[in-house]
Amino acid sequence: MATNRSRRLRKKLCVDEFQELGFELNLNLMADLSEADIDAFLDAFLREAMKDNGLGYVGGEDYGLVCLAKRGSVSEEQRAAVEAWLKARSEVTDYTASPLIDVWYPENEINAEHA
Repeated sequence: MATNRSRRLRKKLCVDEFQELGFELNLNLMADLSEADIDAFLDAFLREAMKDNGLGYVGGEDYGLVCLAKRGSVSEEQRAAVEAWLKARSEVTDYTASPLIDVWYPENEINAEHA
């Protein structure tokens, strides 16, 4: 693919200055939770940790990708807010949040302007 792309094409492809960052999230919930408890946890997670921080979540109860709910990148502050929310929840036995990654092209490095 050509590297000399127009601004419009770079924006459409979410590359260069239009790169969008997010992070992967692995969750381990308590083994003895009922389906109702898991549903209640996920509802609270989506409302309090995601929506209230302007984030979106794609995945399931144990693994997913967190990105901004609109065009743009997740900030380190938003990532930290999600981690703090998870630490405060008794349903979560363990979790792993990856460093910020390119949500469209995970194999690409993060641009210097995001670092």
